[in-house]
Amino acid sequence: MDYQELFRKKELYSQCRGSIPDYTLFTFEQAFEIEYTHNSTAIEGNTLSLIETKVLLEDGISIGGKALREIYEAVNHRKAFRYVKECIGQGMPLDEKIIKDIHALLMENIQVGGVYRDVQVYISGARHMPPPPSLMYRQVKDFYADLSWKGKELNPVELAAWTHAEFVKIHPFTDGNGRTSRLIMNYQLMAEGFPAISIAKEDRLEYFRTLDAYAVEGNLQPFADLVAGLVDRQLERYIELSGPQQERGQSPAMQ
Repeated sequence: MDYQELFRKKELYSQCRGSIPDYTLFTFEQAFEIEYTHNSTAIEGNTLSLIETKVLLEDGISIGGKALREIYEAVNHRKAFRYVKECIGQGMPLDEKIIKDIHALLMENIQVGGVYRDVQVYISGARHMPPPPSLMYRQVKDFYADLSWKGKELNPVELAAWTHAEFVKIHPFTDGNGRTSRLIMNYQLMAEGFPAISIAKEDRLEYFRTLDAYAVEGNLQPFADLVAGLVDRQLERYIELSGPQQERGQSPAMQ
């Protein structure tokens, strides 16, 4: 991935975002919120379709024949994503309290959230086994310590990828680690001025493969490339919304 080109597009995105009509921006980001909620919950096995997620979240209509847990997963995910945006709006750096709060929101009406596990867990189909509780507490403590200096070693997109990959490798909660990891990845992206991204459920095999490469081999590059590609695509979408002048790379001042 050409990160210099990605950062150029990010600057263009920052310049042109204000020129997108308010209603266009609102509907685009509302559609993204629904798509993101659908994909992130579906990756974990939620069976709500995209249109069912839309009807539930946008129209407030409950979906018959679905388990209450699946309904709560979608509703809670939107709450957690909005909390992420609220914290970023207040200029709050990602920390342990925010991550526990995110998890607590994701787990509302499902189980007690924001509490680290005290049992061993397994990830089906993965080559990596999460650490036992005795090691997990040390690893999660190191994770929070590393958050403060990893940004000096990695560019912002790589940092977002590392935040996700490292956290889900540790797997500190009994449930909801994937959703939490995707939310804190987007937290890191949005805090640095990038748009949030959604990993499509259809791409879950590649997604899991790249995360496994990090967990087993310590190789972040495949996952970072996947994240960078999604960021690039999302930047392009925003730039297209602002009109043909932006697509040619013209800044608003030149129009």
